[in-house]
Amino acid sequence: MKKLLFITLCFLIIAASCGKKPAEQPLTTHDHQMMMQGDTAVRDGVFIHISQGYNDPHRVLMPLKMANMMAMDKDVLVYLDIKAVELVLKTSKDLEYADFDPLKKQLQGLIDKKVGVYACPTCLKLAGHTPDELMEGIQVANKDAFFNFTRGRIITLDY
Repeated sequence: MKKLLFITLCFLIIAASCGKKPAEQPLTTHDHQMMMQGDTAVRDGVFIHISQGYNDPHRVLMPLKMANMMAMDKDVLVYLDIKAVELVLKTSKDLEYADFDPLKKQLQGLIDKKVGVYACPTCLKLAGHTPDELMEGIQVANKDAFFNFTRGRIITLDY
């Protein structure tokens, strides 16, 4: 009886695992070289998440500086939620801190570089604002943008 139970259990385990896909492996340098398209290599992406607002200017301006620097040779997406949505409204005041370029100058630099800068729609609503109040060039976030902004690997920086 124990042998029959053991065989049945083994059969169920094997049957359950047959339909599973193998885990995806991270891309290697060789994989990226193989993904070359003509003379243009697939670029890796940098996803930058900012959740702070006027309460912590260092945690706002540092990631924007990183985004501007990375955009020179990487695909970049900037996502603002929680307190950060207050920074990207048409009526938002500028933010300055230490040796960083001011907020509005950095945002404009990203927009000029065609970097996607997205505000969380739920956080915007909870803060009492609508998408119509966003600065020109700032978009309402959608999940597809998070995966389609790059064809390479995605590195995340969270502030």
